Amino acid sequence: MTIKHLYIVRNTVTAFVVTLFFSCENDFGDVQKIGVLQNQPIGEAKQIDLKYTELIEDTVHLKANLISPKMLDYSNRDFSFSEFPEGILLKVYDDDGKITTITSRYAIFYSDTDIIDLRDDVTITTHSGEVLKTNQLYYNEKLEWVFTNQPWVFTQASGTKYGVGFDSDKDFKNFEMLEMGGDFELDN
Repeated sequence: MTIKHLYIVRNTVTAFVVTLFFSCENDFGDVQKIGVLQNQPIGEAKQIDLKYTELIEDTVHLKANLISPKMLDYSNRDFSFSEFPEGILLKVYDDDGKITTITSRYAIFYSDTDIIDLRDDVTITTHSGEVLKTNQLYYNEKLEWVFTNQPWVFTQASGTKYGVGFDSDKDFKNFEMLEMGGDFELDN
């Protein structure tokens, strides 16, 4: 009777373990799928041409035009962002319709903080012909403020300035440098 009892217990335990093993496999697979989905973008767009407009006194004004070969939307993350892995061309229009052009080979926009991180061959060309070049540049949309800790070159009609790191308003009127070089004309 003990051998028969041992046989029944062993078969019951084996059946239970096999059942548990197969039921866990599906759950573990589902868990793996969830992890993959959270790391993937929720959307992907190719050849985008976005136009930002503003309605002023019953007239629509073009404020900016964003062009990019590819955009990845990670708004499914806790700290959501949009990534532009193949770069951007951004045209910003002032109230008089004058254009400032911004290009970079890579960009990322953090929607929670309204910070744009531009990287790799960043160039800003203003409507008046000023050109700023750097390898990385941040833009705070709320404060309309640009800054970097990277080396930069700023070419104006008065000459070329260069340095490492700066903070400035979007029009480069309030420009503060961390380290500087080049020829400068100072206003009294």
